[in-house]
Amino acid sequence: MDLTYTPEEEEFRARLRDWLAGALPALPPRPSPGDWPARRAYDLGWQRRLYDAGYAGLHWPVDAGGQGATPTQHLIYLEETEKAGAPYVGANFVGLLHAGPTIASEGDAGQRARWLPPVLRGEEVWCQGFSEPGAGSDLAALRTRAWRDGDDYVVSGSKIWTSHAEVADWCELLVRTDPDAPRHRGITWLAMPMDAPGITVRPLRTLAGSTEFAEVFLDEVRVPVTHRVGAENDGWRVTMVTLSYERGTAFVGEVVACRRVLAEVAREARKNGRWDDAVLRRRLGRLNAEFRALWRLTQWNVGEAQRTGGVPGVGGSVFKLRYSHARQELYDAAAEALGPESLDAGREWTLDRLSSLSYTIAAGTSQIQRNIVAERILGLPRGR
Repeated sequence: MDLTYTPEEEEFRARLRDWLAGALPALPPRPSPGDWPARRAYDLGWQRRLYDAGYAGLHWPVDAGGQGATPTQHLIYLEETEKAGAPYVGANFVGLLHAGPTIASEGDAGQRARWLPPVLRGEEVWCQGFSEPGAGSDLAALRTRAWRDGDDYVVSGSKIWTSHAEVADWCELLVRTDPDAPRHRGITWLAMPMDAPGITVRPLRTLAGSTEFAEVFLDEVRVPVTHRVGAENDGWRVTMVTLSYERGTAFVGEVVACRRVLAEVAREARKNGRWDDAVLRRRLGRLNAEFRALWRLTQWNVGEAQRTGGVPGVGGSVFKLRYSHARQELYDAAAEALGPESLDAGREWTLDRLSSLSYTIAAGTSQIQRNIVAERILGLPRGR
């Protein structure tokens, strides 16, 4: 893999920096973390600015409404926007990084025309309806039912940890359409409108006090058959496309953020005298090497996705596994560098530390990632 940048790529970086320098000061103040309607409006407003400037869906295929940028340009974009302190995707997370790429890969022409442009323009928000109370890491155990009734599916069941459900327009929903089929079959991927009758959303409060997740209860919700992405009972394969994006590319911007936080932790330690602790210095040095390696792995994964048709491969599981633990270690080190101040709920790192605890669970637990690495990369036999 060539890790050098061409003159054209450096020109792209310079143009992006110039645009960010003008766009960011014009943004309104960030809303309160707990005000999700305001955060939705803020995040959609930023997405619209990206769209108008030609940066929306930068790495999406041109025929899906994107810019068709190279993997290297995409990484430059992620690196520069994070360094500049630009807003993260926020409420647009599922639409831009999960549902959108899945529809671009698996949807028909009508579905792509209906759902992709509003995501790119910052007009609609998606949530993810995968996990259930009895089907989290073991996603194939899901029990939410959907049965065919004319031109509709009728859906009943419940979902949990549904990201951004309270402010979403659409839900990427997994349902069981053939209860007699083997566990990994008989599953279908649907796009469900969140304003359909029969949907009840109950926000969940996390350890950090936020409510970006919710329980969703479905009582005979009617979803048109035309909202099915992929064939009926082929939802597991479609879902693997979604999860490969979630594990392969959805976290790459956060690696840059972690490198920035690491530099801030080192500055804090120097300022408060804890830099004299040789054990802490070694820990920060090892984390610096860890995140540099993760950035190189990111480059490799995104480049591999481009070479194989745009869908990230199982290398995303290697990245997700190591990144989840490295992020937790980073905020443990931040607490060590801050000392008693790390208990101050008003400190940004305090909330980030609480949030980091979820990363070894979200997007597939570390145990699931180890199984994927063992079986699909190392070729080890399946466990019994």
